[in-house]
Amino acid sequence: MAQAKYTRIDNNNTNNKRSATSYLSTVTIVVFVALCLFGIWMMTSSSVVPVQNVDMSQDNKNEGQDQSVVKEQNEVKEQSDVIDQSGVKEQSEVTEQATDPSGKSSQQFEENQGDLSADATKGDSTPDKTSDEPEKREEKSDEKSEEKPSDDTKTENQDSNFSERKSDSDESVKQSDSDESVKKSDSDESVKKSDSDENDKKSESDVIESKPESNENKQFDSYSDDKKSDDAGETPDKTEENVEQTGTKDSDEISDKKTDDSTKNQGSTDAFPSVAQSDLLNESTPQNGSFSTQASKSNNEKESQESSKQSTGYDWKRCNVTTGSDFIPCLDNLKAISSLPSTKHYEHRERQCPQKPPTCLVALPNGYKRPIEWPKSREKIWYSNVPHTKLAEYKGHQNWVKVTGEYLTFPGGGTQFKHGALHYIDIIQQSVPDIAWGKRTRVILDVGCGVASFGGFLFERNVLTMSMAPKDEHEAQVQFALERGIPAISAVMGTKRLPFPGRVFDAVHCARCRVPWHIEGGKLLLELNRVLRPGGFFVWSATPIYQKLAEDVEIWTDMKKLTKAMCWELVSVSKDKLNGVGIAVFKKPDSNECYEQRSIDRPPMCPDSEDPNAAWNIPLQACMHKLPVNSTERGSQWPERWPARLTNSPYWLTDSHVGVYGKPAPEDFTVDYEHWKRIVSKSYLNGIGIKWSNVRNVMDMRAVYGGFAAALKDLNIWVMNVISVNAPDTLPIIYERGLFGMYHDWCESFSTYPRSYDLLHADRLFSNIKKRCDLRAVMAEVDRILRPEGKLIVRDTTEIINEVAAMVKSMQWEVRMTYSKEKVGFLCVQKSMWRPTEFETLEYAIGKLPT
Repeated sequence: MAQAKYTRIDNNNTNNKRSATSYLSTVTIVVFVALCLFGIWMMTSSSVVPVQNVDMSQDNKNEGQDQSVVKEQNEVKEQSDVIDQSGVKEQSEVTEQATDPSGKSSQQFEENQGDLSADATKGDSTPDKTSDEPEKREEKSDEKSEEKPSDDTKTENQDSNFSERKSDSDESVKQSDSDESVKKSDSDESVKKSDSDENDKKSESDVIESKPESNENKQFDSYSDDKKSDDAGETPDKTEENVEQTGTKDSDEISDKKTDDSTKNQGSTDAFPSVAQSDLLNESTPQNGSFSTQASKSNNEKESQESSKQSTGYDWKRCNVTTGSDFIPCLDNLKAISSLPSTKHYEHRERQCPQKPPTCLVALPNGYKRPIEWPKSREKIWYSNVPHTKLAEYKGHQNWVKVTGEYLTFPGGGTQFKHGALHYIDIIQQSVPDIAWGKRTRVILDVGCGVASFGGFLFERNVLTMSMAPKDEHEAQVQFALERGIPAISAVMGTKRLPFPGRVFDAVHCARCRVPWHIEGGKLLLELNRVLRPGGFFVWSATPIYQKLAEDVEIWTDMKKLTKAMCWELVSVSKDKLNGVGIAVFKKPDSNECYEQRSIDRPPMCPDSEDPNAAWNIPLQACMHKLPVNSTERGSQWPERWPARLTNSPYWLTDSHVGVYGKPAPEDFTVDYEHWKRIVSKSYLNGIGIKWSNVRNVMDMRAVYGGFAAALKDLNIWVMNVISVNAPDTLPIIYERGLFGMYHDWCESFSTYPRSYDLLHADRLFSNIKKRCDLRAVMAEVDRILRPEGKLIVRDTTEIINEVAAMVKSMQWEVRMTYSKEKVGFLCVQKSMWRPTEFETLEYAIGKLPT
């Protein structure tokens, strides 16, 4: 019995032991599972925190991750409650503190400093780096968690769970206090840094307008000092280039740079979204984003106009005229036109300038846009820029111009080559090989050019064409040409000489130009004879050549008689079968032999005293000038072939001629060319922020030898070289080197439409004309012929630079760069779209337009 009793007790003890062992195993398993879950939670939470450093656009992704974190936290909490019964809870809390996720997140921030601002990186650099690392990591993690205080409710719950667990730890409280102090110091440092950046920007903008540079004035010295500039090496040019690159950028480049900078700044503030930085962001961001209110626009405009009046004294107004945005003062003087005694010889199409040039600004067409770039512009232009359809209605069947949606398109080119100008051009070359487009024949005149497609396609043959047509019932034909990027002027064969020297064009072209060459003793054809180079060609494509109507036959007969009397040789009569037209080519003599052998002196020879180069407001004369016979006289020889003629001094410039700058003429010519080559290559092409792909139509308002245009020869542009009527007459030299231009008096308006040119260049022009002309009227004319967003470059005295800068600022132009030293200066400005709201009525330009 006793044995049985002890046996029962042993069994109970055994059972008790087994129960205890099972309980311990269960606890061990639970602890192990809890630790595994906690480890998984730690891995998940450490991968979530850095995600907050990514762009705010990842919020949705973060939200899903945050939900999984909260779920795992709740599971861990439940397991911890079970473990708490066996004392495991304390162990898990110690483990949690030892592996604080903030430490891991801060480590990942440290490894990804590329996402942080420069201030952040700089702030992390302390002498005792090792001891401060935990604080920095905690600081970055906390600041990062503050970045999105209202992302979503689940993120807030997650943060609250973290804070509940850490609230039992004194160390955690101390760490939080330390974080706040560090944040405050970083915030102050950020404000100081932003203020410093603003000051830096202000000082940089000051440099743009007034930074003096040593040796820069050598670019503006007289040409007698050019050797010194050359001896100085590249230092002056490098200096100028550095100044200009700092001070200016093209408008497109600037906008791109601003966008990039704003993106970078946004990234840095995302990393440190302190209160102070938020204020700075608000200050540097427009209050209404990209959209301004109408009230602010109106108030700004009023304040701007008042400010302009008070600060500069220039009160600009908009021209109120009948022709509106197409106003040409010297061609739209309706009062003078209505008083003409006769319009038989197209007097109403000639220049009739007002006594006082206008000082108002011409309006812009509604919806005006930046012109299409060349060569696409040759095929189409914006209708809104030249909103005229009459020519399309008149000549649409001849493929001159058509309205195609928001564009005006030019499918053919002209009446005589409606199926393509290039084929027509090649037919001329085939019929007269000596014409040699782009080699022997470089500069030509196209009379009655229409929309100037002939000249536009001759660019492909390396030929430069001066296209001209009157402002007549063929509405805006020259304006179409200029908008297309083709050189053209508004002029007419009327009662006065054309504004060109004698014997300068290699060829003259007229395709059904409606000019009555044969009447009144051939007066108009004799004007072409004056400007045509000896040995040059006259290409005539008109119905009298190939049609057999009575009138056409009569005209053709008269033309043959007249040209024979003028000693012109009819070298070819051909047929362009594709376009269905005939082409006659005449050649001017290159000697006086034929003139001397004529039995009848008709047309008569001009008196020796009459200058064939006099061209400004000179009445036409029905006579011919003798040809030069001296080998050193201009016109006695044909120029060198292109492009050699561009860079070589003309054969007729000798050392006995004194140049414009006081040197012997050949040396003067060479120094001028080298001077402009250096300035263009070292400064203009790269240093002043001009995007040359946006530039097509250029004018040199004071060209001298044409060195500026010659230096731009490799660009896809053309340059109208203007020689003032009061300046040395160097225009023949410009033509001799294969360039072109015209005479003009800048006290009057230019014979072109508004918004004709992309860039105007004025080297010492304003100081030379200031005594004769109203400088304010000249600047109004500059505004008229320059396109919005076009550039004006001025090189002149400091006094003139300051005066011009004040005027363009009052017109709301942007000063891209200004520089002055030792009484000489440089200015580059860009025209804006701004137009005055007040009007000035020009009585002489109000009335019925002539027909």
